[in-house]
Amino acid sequence: MIALCYGGFAALTWWWREVPLYLLAPAGAYLLCLQAHLAHEILHGHPTRRRWVNELFAWPPLTLWLPYPIYRDSHLAHHRIGTLTCPIDDPESFYHTPARWAAKPAALRALLTFNQSFVGRMTVGPALMVTRFWAGEIRRFRRGDRAYLGVWAAHLALAALVLIWVGAVCGMPLWLYLAGIVYPALSLGLLRSYVEHRPGAEQDERCAIVEGGPLMRLLFLNNNFHLIHHSRPGLPWYKIPAAWRADRAGWLARNGGYRYRDYLHVARRHFLRPKDSPIHPSAR
Repeated sequence: MIALCYGGFAALTWWWREVPLYLLAPAGAYLLCLQAHLAHEILHGHPTRRRWVNELFAWPPLTLWLPYPIYRDSHLAHHRIGTLTCPIDDPESFYHTPARWAAKPAALRALLTFNQSFVGRMTVGPALMVTRFWAGEIRRFRRGDRAYLGVWAAHLALAALVLIWVGAVCGMPLWLYLAGIVYPALSLGLLRSYVEHRPGAEQDERCAIVEGGPLMRLLFLNNNFHLIHHSRPGLPWYKIPAAWRADRAGWLARNGGYRYRDYLHVARRHFLRPKDSPIHPSAR
């Protein structure tokens, strides 16, 4: 999968002029989204027993915006907490406390509510995600926290190399790479995370199962079976479907039947209608 991802990226960007735009954009977005899910697999201890070897494959910032070590530390913290979706405890929560929600301008509240719909998450979701992350990092530096300063320096150098490869070596216009490949790749990633968590009384009830088709399961490295991943985070991606088939009824009993057949099912149910409130029901 690592060879497919990086080899495919190199080939697609090198021969981009030979590929019609209607194939270039989706293929590029698919490969960049796949790389993000490979990074997710890597931070959970795969594919070798040596962390430094694994992380060599996760550092290249093909989507440019997120340093791998910050993602790794944040995501592992997400796994450690017992209050998934809580905006105070969960670094990956899309929800807000009532007090923080009330303090936001009306226009921003409307935008964040739109972001709870399928169309909103696919269109404005990436911009909101990146803006929120970068604003948080700026606040971190302003308050004197320099823990990730070296990480950011390395990340910016690697991001510059990606842009040099794409723009100077391959000759692809940077606007095409950013708007035609990177942004759609972030939308694809948000497609997976859109319904993967919800507020619930029990931890397992907060994790979804989306069965999905073969292309989406491959793209997400079976992380669409999200309850199984949270229950057994060290399980390699290629063993997750067998765990699902072995105890389908048991998994659904654990998460209260929080299941979608595929991502078309997700789109139909939540196309323009928010899937739930952006205000967390139990956070204060």
